[in-house]
Amino acid sequence: MSGAGFWDDGENSTKVVKQLKSLKSAVEPWEAAFKKYQESQELAVILNPEDKDIISDLSSNVDTLLEELDKLELKTLLGGEFDSNSAILSINAGAGGTESCDWVSMLFRMYSRFAESHGYEIKTIDILPGEEAGIKNVTALIEGEYAYGYLRAERGVHRLVRISPFDANKRRHTSFASVDVIPEVEDAEDIKLEEKDLRIDVYRSKGAGGQSVNTTDSAVRITHIPSGLVAQCQNERSQHQNKQTALKILRARIYDLEREKKEQELLKQYGGQKKKIEWGSQIRSYVMQPYTMVKDHRTDHQTGDVSKVMDGGLDDFIEAFLKKEQAG
Repeated sequence: MSGAGFWDDGENSTKVVKQLKSLKSAVEPWEAAFKKYQESQELAVILNPEDKDIISDLSSNVDTLLEELDKLELKTLLGGEFDSNSAILSINAGAGGTESCDWVSMLFRMYSRFAESHGYEIKTIDILPGEEAGIKNVTALIEGEYAYGYLRAERGVHRLVRISPFDANKRRHTSFASVDVIPEVEDAEDIKLEEKDLRIDVYRSKGAGGQSVNTTDSAVRITHIPSGLVAQCQNERSQHQNKQTALKILRARIYDLEREKKEQELLKQYGGQKKKIEWGSQIRSYVMQPYTMVKDHRTDHQTGDVSKVMDGGLDDFIEAFLKKEQAG
């Protein structure tokens, strides 16, 4: 960065600055933790057993350091090619009408709270409300370092069991929603989209209003005909902005699809088999009645504190998934 002419190349300098920031975020917390360890060690050597206040402070410092090390250890599990990237999150309602739409809105709130607690920015790209309540489907960009690394653990079918607030007879209902997470990748910009392969539809937004929303045909849906992949956006200020965002999402989905195809070929070559995410093969169940429990069926990690999970407390589930993935 100190080289002559470094800042003249705007695109390259931006990439290097981003890389530096990423490297610093990896190295500096370990250096800070090691410094705290050394300070505690030095204090322990000169400690007088009668100095109760100092012993209490030292104990507190060690507990804090152990918590920090747990978080740093979790980051070492995020070594995938795109784990440090931002994430594109999509949630879709399953069979069950209003029940499933309400479940999607609950999941979207859960992931929004999770994003906020990690300092991520969440930007809703497209949202289709349910006919009576809730959300049929929603797509959002969650921006921040390691957003994809954490949230890829959420990919799959999520099952809710509860007494329905929409059932006058107060019967227990089961609802399903699928969660898809793909990384936002710069390389996706290299994917060339032929005009003949795209069907572009414009329509009037069905989302909650803002100025110009619901008054003009500014929402854009783009279908990639060869793959059948679809991306849409309705939350930007203009049709042009919606189109650019939809193209960005479409490129990311095509890139992810091609990457999955390559992985499947490798698995065939080496005799492995990748599990499919199929409707009904839920990765996690959330039970609210007659008892409370959230259980991940891949790791068997569970908790009885449903409220904490629905408020974004997913860290323990994600950590259990990443540790099992590494062990596997």
